[in-house]
Amino acid sequence: MQQDLLFNILSYIQTVIILVLTWFLIVSLTNLRYLRRLHSYPSVKISPRFSVLVPARNEEDNIGKCVSSLLAQDYPDFQVMVLDDNSTDRTWEILQELSLKDRRLTILKGKPLPDDWLGKHWACHQLALASDGELLLFVDADTWSQPDMLRCAVAALVGEDAALVSALPRQFIGSWSEILSIPAFYLGMLSGVPLGLTRLQRNPLLFSVLGQFLMFKRSTYEAVGGYASVRQNIVDDIAIGRKVHSMGMAYRLLDGNGQISCRMYRNFNQVWKGLTKSTFASFNFDPFFLIFMWIVVLAIFVEPWIMLGFGLAQPDLPFEITAQAAMAVFLSLLLFTASNHRFNFPLYYVFLSPISALFMTAVALASMVLTMQGKARWKDRNMPKTVRP
Repeated sequence: MQQDLLFNILSYIQTVIILVLTWFLIVSLTNLRYLRRLHSYPSVKISPRFSVLVPARNEEDNIGKCVSSLLAQDYPDFQVMVLDDNSTDRTWEILQELSLKDRRLTILKGKPLPDDWLGKHWACHQLALASDGELLLFVDADTWSQPDMLRCAVAALVGEDAALVSALPRQFIGSWSEILSIPAFYLGMLSGVPLGLTRLQRNPLLFSVLGQFLMFKRSTYEAVGGYASVRQNIVDDIAIGRKVHSMGMAYRLLDGNGQISCRMYRNFNQVWKGLTKSTFASFNFDPFFLIFMWIVVLAIFVEPWIMLGFGLAQPDLPFEITAQAAMAVFLSLLLFTASNHRFNFPLYYVFLSPISALFMTAVALASMVLTMQGKARWKDRNMPKTVRP
């Protein structure tokens, strides 16, 4: 009797997991159709002045490639502005060398960081104040662009009649910690939010942008208060984008593969610090919501593998439960395959999905603990415990 009850519970759990994975797969496939390529819009005749703004702190390994690719744009009217945010490496020296070769590059020394600002936000704020473009494009220093990127960006902005456009760069990864985190991060963006619904209503939960590529009309940036309005919010891209969305202005998230690329992290230390800095903040500093969501992640991406292995090893387990677990594993692999194919990650990474789920859960819990203790750090600076009003 007790065994039958246990089997019924296990079967019910597998059914729920299959339904959840099916929903995520439907959302992902719908988003794949909705997520247009940045280069897919017809060219336009107008060429509003662009200010391409790059905050940089200790980016000696990246800044040369980033800036050189921006200066190689085939767009007729643009400036590139880079602010050195009190770097302690050779970032400033590299920028000085580049500025001597091209007058379109303006380099700025960042002012001391005020107590009530986060570093990147303060750098972006200074850049926006110093710029003169009608369009403001914020890109991270670890990105690099194709020569037609600005032309494609303007075409997308006009084609969507948007006030804000964000694009997902193609991510290049190498270390094992990147392999376990970056594809999962992109999968979360693809399957977590039905992007098409954002045009129908203004629910802030149904909103997604990425700060590695944020393009505003200047009037939009100023209307929402710019980075000054989110000066203490760790997930600044989401926060400032939601302000645009809440004011009824159109935005669009696009696939930037082909125009912009990125190597977000290069080793375990960078992955760990980068993700623990922002994960808890992305859950609005709510420990109960974070714990609940990562229990769900473990349930749908790890439990079916365990149950399938147990069923194959234990013939006493009803075949129905083993078959359900196999179906859940298949759906999870299909979900990762769809995402990895779209974003150019090797398809064999899908078989690391349960390990990836475990790793990302550890990151999320560490982010919660470190943030609540005030020990989360990035670029040698402490992150705030909560978002201050």
